[in-house]
Amino acid sequence: MNEILPLMRRAAGSTTELVRAIGDDRLGLPTPCAEYDVKALLNHMEWGASLFESVAAGGPFVPPKQEYTGDFPERAGRMLAVYERPEAWEGVSEAMGGLPRAVLANMALTDLVAHGWDLSRATGLDWEVDEETAALLLAFAAKMAPRGREQGAFGAEVPVPDDAPALDRFLGLIGRDPAWKP
Repeated sequence: MNEILPLMRRAAGSTTELVRAIGDDRLGLPTPCAEYDVKALLNHMEWGASLFESVAAGGPFVPPKQEYTGDFPERAGRMLAVYERPEAWEGVSEAMGGLPRAVLANMALTDLVAHGWDLSRATGLDWEVDEETAALLLAFAAKMAPRGREQGAFGAEVPVPDDAPALDRFLGLIGRDPAWKP
């Protein structure tokens, strides 16, 4: 385990609180992910948590799920429980093309933060990420953005001023416009 686990716990906690605050009346709202409304993004996040839980435990790639079930908090909790084990950080994941499991943890953190931001923007509900997490993700995205774009995980880079907050620069690197509004 390393310095990422406490950041994952904080990000999962704040994103889970946000998800719990989203009422059914907001499920149809648009999000910064053009292909997803809030409900579809929540479904994607549920799948992501299950995927990272599986690959961190040495399991298979979990195919995307088709229907929203409303259980992101439970899935995020199970994912974090796997990352509490030292072996979740060791070796590589064959299910994810031989990527080191530590890289997958960074990807899980990226997912929690990016989609927490997406949901906050879409719903107008409060959500925050600490500067330490934003800085770590900015450094990670700077290394991984080209591959992420090739794999379709990240969009085209959105120009963001060099003196913008780390979260905004991270968002720009992964293809989000920090100024997005519904």
